[in-house]
Amino acid sequence: MKLMIDETRCKGCNLCTLVCPYKIFQEGTTPNRRGVVVPVLDRPERCTNSRLQKLYGRVLCGVCQMICPDQAIRWVEEKPYNPEKVVIEY
Repeated sequence: MKLMIDETRCKGCNLCTLVCPYKIFQEGTTPNRRGVVVPVLDRPERCTNSRLQKLYGRVLCGVCQMICPDQAIRWVEEKPYNPEKVVIEY
């Protein structure tokens, strides 16, 4: 699973930066097309939902998603890992 912030819905309240126990959200620095400064994900792989939600089959934390008044935070399914054959030349 991958954490996403929908920039079209986010109003830049930064509540997610305050409540996340893993501190994966940081306040943004540049405004988007609408002039809203959207929070930025800083190493989202630290989020337990991103790593373990599929294994346990349920949402483990979800505080950021619950606190977001605009419902701009969600998890999306990632593409499965495709192993590739690597050829090493000497």
